[in-house]
Amino acid sequence: MAMQRKTITLAERQDEWVKGQIAKGNFANDSEYLRDLIRWEKEYQENLIALRAALIEGEKSGAAVPYEYQKIIKAAQES
Repeated sequence: MAMQRKTITLAERQDEWVKGQIAKGNFANDSEYLRDLIRWEKEYQENLIALRAALIEGEKSGAAVPYEYQKIIKAAQES
């Protein structure tokens, strides 16, 4: 994978946070921390899109049907 060099500016508190994560041994350097943060954000956004799609699908499926809790328990125990 080709790497692209970026220049970013952080507030002092943000820089201290990143340096703290590195000092704790969670990351080797600033770049590793930022790449991990981007991976996390990408996964979060993908999960959010999937969740919204599932909610829309659920809404389109119609009204909820009442269920009997005891029947569900009994069916689970029988299987």
